[in-house]
Amino acid sequence: MKLNRRTMLQLSAATAALGASAFAAKAQAIEELVIAYNVPLPSWDPTVGPSAVNPTIQGLYQSVFDQYILQQPDLSPAPGLLTEWGWNEDRTQVWMTVREGVTWHDGSPFTAEDVAWSLARVANPETGSPIQFVWGTLTNHRVEGNKVIADVAQFDPTIFKWMYFLTGYVLPKTYYEKVGAEGFEAAPIGTGPYMVDKFERNAFVRLKANANYWGGKPDFDTVTIKFVTDSAARVAEVESGNSHVTLEMPYEEYDRLKGGALSGVAAPISDIGMIFLNDIEVMTDPNVRKAAAHAIDKQTIIDRLLSGYGVKIDTLETPEYDAFDASINVEYSPEKAVEYLKASGYGPDNPVKFKIQTTKGFKPKDYEMIQAIVGLWRKVGIEAEIEVYEIAKHYELRAADQLAPAAFYNWGNSVGDPTTSTGFAMFGPSPHSVWDGEDLIGMIGPLWGEADEAKRIEGWKGVDRYIAENALVIPLLQYVQPILHAPGVVVTPHASGALLPHLMKRA
Repeated sequence: MKLNRRTMLQLSAATAALGASAFAAKAQAIEELVIAYNVPLPSWDPTVGPSAVNPTIQGLYQSVFDQYILQQPDLSPAPGLLTEWGWNEDRTQVWMTVREGVTWHDGSPFTAEDVAWSLARVANPETGSPIQFVWGTLTNHRVEGNKVIADVAQFDPTIFKWMYFLTGYVLPKTYYEKVGAEGFEAAPIGTGPYMVDKFERNAFVRLKANANYWGGKPDFDTVTIKFVTDSAARVAEVESGNSHVTLEMPYEEYDRLKGGALSGVAAPISDIGMIFLNDIEVMTDPNVRKAAAHAIDKQTIIDRLLSGYGVKIDTLETPEYDAFDASINVEYSPEKAVEYLKASGYGPDNPVKFKIQTTKGFKPKDYEMIQAIVGLWRKVGIEAEIEVYEIAKHYELRAADQLAPAAFYNWGNSVGDPTTSTGFAMFGPSPHSVWDGEDLIGMIGPLWGEADEAKRIEGWKGVDRYIAENALVIPLLQYVQPILHAPGVVVTPHASGALLPHLMKRA
């Protein structure tokens, strides 16, 4: 299936009639919804540690915990645990109105104290939040009735966007202080649509519906989420009926199954497939980087390996992001790649060598894409050794700035702001970046606190152009997320890529 950008972005749910009414009746009678998920959950605290910034597990966190601000399936913000929010006139303070009548899973009342404590906790460097440098821009958190006020230590134009993004979760002050970090990990509670009933690490989590959820009780009383990291095994789960929903399978399998006994939805999401370039070894040579970028035929890879499900991109902004610049283009040109390598003394007879790391089965055809890229590189004079790792290993290595010279990754930016795409991926002091060039740090630094929105966005476009011209990262594509499900379930896809069981309804 070959898609252009227009048709891909207009993709909607694709369903098929069942071949047997008996199967339909069985599907309608689902008592316990079973989901085959593509990654395990390392930790139950959604605000600290490497797993807190893993976009792929945010759907699990959002099932149990609420964020300050709700993000709707189209990525727009809406009232959540906060009903209103904003800055004072001179932007020296932020204010937040807290929703009333909400209870924690243990029955205790949710209050403004929980919000103030949660914000202060992640702002404290000792807590270990990977986004502390954002939350730390607010200080002196205090409660006034059902409002929370905080002083602005450093203006951040994206602070409220982070309240519906990574680590933007409210935790229970009294309960957490009573049981501590270990106790919370053993028995987590939130205000979310589901409560944790049973959890077996690396195996499954069973959730029970929160009957008192402020947003309304979910359709399915019990949801079991199996952690099935192998894509073929996930396909087998839904094809056999052992699971009712799964995601991130090879697109040819999606096309094969969606027209039979299963239904499907394939919608564009905010995720970008990219190759981090670490400024070590041969990647300090701009000719090597530019050759690696120009040698990749992105569109052919999308068409042949992903059945056309994807959008070729050349920056870390997708067409929906605020700072997307369609004029930035890195053409496929093996001739240019050969010229760049030749200038540094490399070629097919004297190839430049480095390692590239990748996941296998985490995203559809991730490993196969890297295989194809390595094959294209080989033709121009690049010999890359492939190392396969689990996604958790990627986070560990990236946080320690120990990634290989090249490393494939899936970058999520569900708020669409350039700070959370280009910014954190490419700003050297960020714990999520492995590119430490002082030139780029100097360009990005002033943009963090730029109050003029138009100037801020134009500044980020300039940064994206500089990155593309100097091949400091290799963006590949915007993903389309394939989801297969039993016909007894109606799945609402979320453009962040989060698979949310509380949005699933009975057919």
